[in-house]
Amino acid sequence: MDLPGLYKDKRFDKTTFMDSRFNRMSPWWQSTPPGVITCLGNGDIVISDARKFLKRLNSESADIVFLDPPFNLGKSYGAKDPKADLLNEEKYLKFLRKILKQSARVLKPGGSLYLYHIPRWAVACASILQKRLQFRHWISISMKNGFVRPNHLYPAHYALLYFTKGAPAVFRRPKIAPSRCRHCKKLIKDYGGYEKFVRDGVNLSDVWEDLSPVRHKKYKHRKANELHPEISRRVLEMSGVPLGLFVDPFAGAGSSLIAAAETGMFFAACDREKENCTLIYKRMRDLTGRPKIFREDTRS
Repeated sequence: MDLPGLYKDKRFDKTTFMDSRFNRMSPWWQSTPPGVITCLGNGDIVISDARKFLKRLNSESADIVFLDPPFNLGKSYGAKDPKADLLNEEKYLKFLRKILKQSARVLKPGGSLYLYHIPRWAVACASILQKRLQFRHWISISMKNGFVRPNHLYPAHYALLYFTKGAPAVFRRPKIAPSRCRHCKKLIKDYGGYEKFVRDGVNLSDVWEDLSPVRHKKYKHRKANELHPEISRRVLEMSGVPLGLFVDPFAGAGSSLIAAAETGMFFAACDREKENCTLIYKRMRDLTGRPKIFREDTRS
């Protein structure tokens, strides 16, 4: 299946696109997007390299930039370049620097950047980002079914870095259901005399033990692993801006874009694999329901 409404770069010279839902011009492009694009009512999907894609976006146009780059572990994410995820460390770090520099450029003052990676590269990325942005949190996301590494401790978490450009324009602290035993349904943690205060949920911390990558084929939309959709939902609940712009240069199966659309945000996204972009379009086409209503902002 081919994507509808596709235009190759040489035939398409508009730098903005009509948004059919709000009947206005989408303002996020500073020049023609590279490669092939699909223009939807609430955003654009581009088949492109992430670096080229980010360079075409306007400076300070994004309310959220969400980064989930390949981890450079030698995995195959598509047919375009099977060895693209196995660079030497110097080349991979150079690649990350370019992505982070452009991501910081397109972020609005007060906007939020989230980076999902393994700790080894999250440390390197944090040192690059803190020269341009303000560090907020290192969120640890539990790694289920990890792999043994010789001469190292057993790896048990992924890192989700949270940076902002200056003070955050929007910040909310979501609540999640307290953990319960799946057999007896009793609370796993002893809250003592405070149990009545957690019936409606506990405040989200910077350690997320209830999520894991989507690996089982029953729940995946593609062969490669997928990000747990709840990660994107929590990011948007913390930092989402209704009618704001959500940017994802490594869109993959599109779970983050589904979450953005559900919360009423526009999106600009890309993936180098046509197969992934086609999948995203199909998922967007099937998306139904009204946008979620945000809770009252808690500014900090």
